[in-house]
Amino acid sequence: MKRKEMDSKQLFELLLKRYPQLESCKDSILDAYHALKNAYEKEGKLLVAGNGGSASDSEHIVGELMKSFMFERKIQKKYADELVRLYGDEGVALSKKLEGTLCSIPLTSMPALSTAFINDVDPALTFAQMLYGYGREGDCFLGISTSGNSKNILYALQVAKAKGITTIGLTGEGGGKMKELCDITIQVPEKETFMIQELHLPIYHCLCAMLEADFFEEK
Repeated sequence: MKRKEMDSKQLFELLLKRYPQLESCKDSILDAYHALKNAYEKEGKLLVAGNGGSASDSEHIVGELMKSFMFERKIQKKYADELVRLYGDEGVALSKKLEGTLCSIPLTSMPALSTAFINDVDPALTFAQMLYGYGREGDCFLGISTSGNSKNILYALQVAKAKGITTIGLTGEGGGKMKELCDITIQVPEKETFMIQELHLPIYHCLCAMLEADFFEEK
């Protein structure tokens, strides 16, 4: 089967076929997908944060959502037409090379802001501060913590709840304190940090691909 022929359902089935151990958290993965799809349908966005390797995962997720991943992403015709109207041949080139996006922000990518807040206020509240500033009701926040107990993620989840932001946790078998604060908690069936992270990657790759298939795949 060609990739462009795969829809979100088939992509999810492929995930479970390749990683049968994820059967235990398939419902929460689907719940996360539906929450993200709903947010994007209503012009919301995704905010993502994690520490260490999970910070890298945050960046990785945003990289897959903000540009083409598996499917072609043409920009909306009204914007393509406006670029051509305004800039002629340059507008044509722009309209052909720009790609559609699923708006997402990694809260791990702002060193000036984060170090200022760490120095001036409280390191544990850095993600919470960013979430307070960037988050809007109807958005989603994905907090990644292998233990489920990372304080800066927990504080960000608390702020998200107060702002009406849907909270999704990506963690390990126990779930930690995170599961009490998340609307949706994906708890992969592993306890060791690196093993948890090894299962996080195929999950978020699948979520990104499913969303891309829904919003950009040319039928």
